[in-house]
Amino acid sequence: MSFYTSLSGLKGAQTEMSVISNNIANAGSIGFKRSAAQFGDIFASSPNQSTRTVAGQGTRLNGITQQFTQGSYETSEKTLDMAIVGEGFFVVKGAPPSNAVTYSRNGAFTPLEDGRVVDTIGSTLQLLPVDADGNVTDRTLGAAYDLVIPKASPDNPDAALVNVSVGTDGLVTATFADGSEQTLGKVAMASFPATEGLRPIGDAHWQSTGESGQPVIDAPGSGSMGAVRSGAIERSNVDITEELVMLIAAQRNFQANAKAIEGASALTKTVINMN
Repeated sequence: MSFYTSLSGLKGAQTEMSVISNNIANAGSIGFKRSAAQFGDIFASSPNQSTRTVAGQGTRLNGITQQFTQGSYETSEKTLDMAIVGEGFFVVKGAPPSNAVTYSRNGAFTPLEDGRVVDTIGSTLQLLPVDADGNVTDRTLGAAYDLVIPKASPDNPDAALVNVSVGTDGLVTATFADGSEQTLGKVAMASFPATEGLRPIGDAHWQSTGESGQPVIDAPGSGSMGAVRSGAIERSNVDITEELVMLIAAQRNFQANAKAIEGASALTKTVINMN
């Protein structure tokens, strides 16, 4: 029995080291959220047994949970680089035919030749419609649309685009050479009843699941949504010092379980060799 108990400990320590290694490897990834392995003990006994005479049977992995704490910020010279200060995720939509909607903390956005503003995996940033006063008129996912930056004023084709600004409330405004402005909409953001239930798909992007619940769509600064900071990006929330300490503890745990298996093996060998 001690073989299997220690083996479960070895597997647990190996899993924890894998999780920590992934955190360290992504310390420089934009918008990355660290994960933590959670374990529970295994205990079993029959109803007529006294639990005072029954030992535990090892450990098992309860789950690997994501830690959605705030990451540090890095100043950027690009207006379309955005960082979320607080809760929430950017809403982005993939290319046809799938048009998959995902949610991201990676605010490194880049305009394409056709005017669409996309993230690092080519998904287009979504906006919510607003009225003349800049108030959101529809807060549903179906009302969201692609952020497309015009090359010229819609009222004067000769007035080229000179600037695009993003307010802390997510309002995107285009300014043209003749001094006119066009409000393009507000950055769409999403929050979830159970953020830890989101399914990671890489590049600081997540998909909603039954565990996370349906997204609540709104503009930055509204409800539980955080504000948006233009000209900045959010780094990962990985603390290298903390991860290294945890890695050392996981290595010690692995070594201790390996020693327990070695001891059980030596004891078994002694018993077998007894005459």
